[in-house]
Amino acid sequence: MDVEELESLPAKELHDRAVHYAVRHGDLGFLWDLLKVIPAAEAASGNTDETANDLSRVSALLSDAMAAGEGELGDALRPVYVDYLSRHPDA
Repeated sequence: MDVEELESLPAKELHDRAVHYAVRHGDLGFLWDLLKVIPAAEAASGNTDETANDLSRVSALLSDAMAAGEGELGDALRPVYVDYLSRHPDA
C-alpha cells in the first residue's frame, strides 16, 4: 500500500497492521519507538494523567502499545503507523 492508501485506513487498522508486522518480524526498534511516543500522544489526546503513569511504568507502555489503535490515541498515533507501514509495504 502507498502512503495515500494507508492514510485512508482507520487508526485501529493501522495500529493492528503495524504492531502485528513488527511482532512477526521481531522489529523491537519500531515497538520501542512506539512506546516512546505514546506518552506524547496521550498528552496530545488530552489524557495527561495517563502520560505521567506511562512515563513511570514500562508495563503500562507495553500494554498501551498493544491497544494503541483505539480512539483519540489511535488517531494521534496515525502518522507513526503510516510511516512504518509505508516503509514495509508487505505488512
